[in-house]
Amino acid sequence: MILTLSRRKKIITAAIAVFAFAILALELYPIFITLLNGFRRDIVILSGQDFNLKQLTLRSYEMVMANKGFIKALFNSMLVALLSTGVSVGVGSMAAYGISRFRFRGRNALAYSFLVFRMLPQMSLVVALYLMFRGIGIRDTIFGITLAHSSFNVPYVIWMLIPFFVAVDKAYEEAAMVDGCNRWMIFRLVFLPLAAPGLVVAAVFAFINSWNEFLYALILTGVNARTAPIAISSMIGGDTLTWGQMCAASTVMLTPVFIFTLAMQKFLIRGVSAGGVKG
Repeated sequence: MILTLSRRKKIITAAIAVFAFAILALELYPIFITLLNGFRRDIVILSGQDFNLKQLTLRSYEMVMANKGFIKALFNSMLVALLSTGVSVGVGSMAAYGISRFRFRGRNALAYSFLVFRMLPQMSLVVALYLMFRGIGIRDTIFGITLAHSSFNVPYVIWMLIPFFVAVDKAYEEAAMVDGCNRWMIFRLVFLPLAAPGLVVAAVFAFINSWNEFLYALILTGVNARTAPIAISSMIGGDTLTWGQMCAASTVMLTPVFIFTLAMQKFLIRGVSAGGVKG
């Protein structure tokens, strides 16, 4: 029996949907287990007992929220992520505007150099950054770790925003010049509003990159500027196995990113789709 074209499309769509839901379930499973184990005692987690509602407790969350070191690290993570996102979007948007709207020798080479830098593994740079930061006295400071996070976020933001700035019609730029606007006013009043979806996408991904970053924070911070991922990893030490607290702390750390991404969902979809068409 030969399938009609419409029926074949329905089958393909259903197969894609099943595959997508399978991938989604696979991605969400570790998050679900982490969330669940945050409400269970360490001995229950290690024993491998089946799920039981009577075993659920808030003890791990109480201990995590009473841990002043973790709360300070969580605050540091939020501060560093916000500062790094602001710096990266501010610097990256200006660089993307310059690369996309001005013609100069080496423009393409400059643009690709940012991409090459973004592709470098962090491990190849962290030792040099450690020595440099220690030499100038900014190791284990909020400023230092913010600068380190901005170093890998700025190239990402530049490449994210170039297609949005390229797609802006020159007529808007010429009309602004006729009205007496200088280059800074054109960038601020014309390009930034038109590229707002791209700015939101770049900001969200820069925030997530900084919020989740581990290696730079491990090497470049100590006690004062320690971030949440390092604080969570330090919960494993010696013979201590505080899995319940680790899961509770991980859930607490996931919450701001989840809320922020959910709030920006409409702009993310618009920005990603627009960037895909314009790129």
